[in-house]
Amino acid sequence: MKKKKRKSSTGEWLNTYSDMVTLLLCFFVLMYSISSVDSAKWKIIVQSFNPSQGELSQVVDNLKQNNGGYAVDGGLDGGAKDIDKADNFDDKDIEKAQDFDDIYYKLSKYVQSEGLDSEVSISKGDGFTFITFRDKVFFDGNSYKLKDEGKKILDQLCYAISDVSKSIGEIQVLGHTSQASPDVPNDVESDRFLSSDRATEVLVYIQEKNIIDPSKLISTGFGQFRPIASFDTWEDRAKNRRVEILITKSNQVVKSLDNYYKEVYGIETNNNN
Repeated sequence: MKKKKRKSSTGEWLNTYSDMVTLLLCFFVLMYSISSVDSAKWKIIVQSFNPSQGELSQVVDNLKQNNGGYAVDGGLDGGAKDIDKADNFDDKDIEKAQDFDDIYYKLSKYVQSEGLDSEVSISKGDGFTFITFRDKVFFDGNSYKLKDEGKKILDQLCYAISDVSKSIGEIQVLGHTSQASPDVPNDVESDRFLSSDRATEVLVYIQEKNIIDPSKLISTGFGQFRPIASFDTWEDRAKNRRVEILITKSNQVVKSLDNYYKEVYGIETNNNN
């Protein structure tokens, strides 16, 4: 009886093995791609497959849906930022205010600890906190693009007031320029647009933090026409280039801007031209 010859291996098992490795690779790629899945959208997907499910896992229930909303960094985002989430306020160096009057103390402590006294000044009055920023903190010359340094300061401001936003009646952002020359007024168009654009840029950054009702936010550009110093010297002209943030308390008597300026700067600004 002749023995049957053993068939030599043709490598069919390699095909199966390679298919399995390919599938594993695809699996890990898929897992990596959804590792940062948008929670709000994922929740909608899960609910579509489980319409009778009453409560979903906390993993997919962290964010509220905000279709077409914008993320704080300016990119499109399907989910609204939550003001209590740490990722909305990185590198917090400030404490949250406990009430409206505490806003002044928390901000003053931060400015002092960061050595910003020469660039940022804070005043407090009956029902208001007034903050003055030298323009170079937020912007380069003739630019309205917010600098990273300015964004960090605004982050601290927003974080400080996030728990007391309901007690705030209004936040006004006021942009100002200064004459480049003591005797030559600025070009009207560029002067007005620069101050207005700077105020709007700061306001938009605050609004995108979602800490306060947008209807309470106002921005105004005054150009060179609300100076707090003369135009005679370089130092005085530098003082006039500024951004101010006026935070007023709810249910307070509304004052004119001249009254606030008189309390804060001790001057009537419309008499300084």
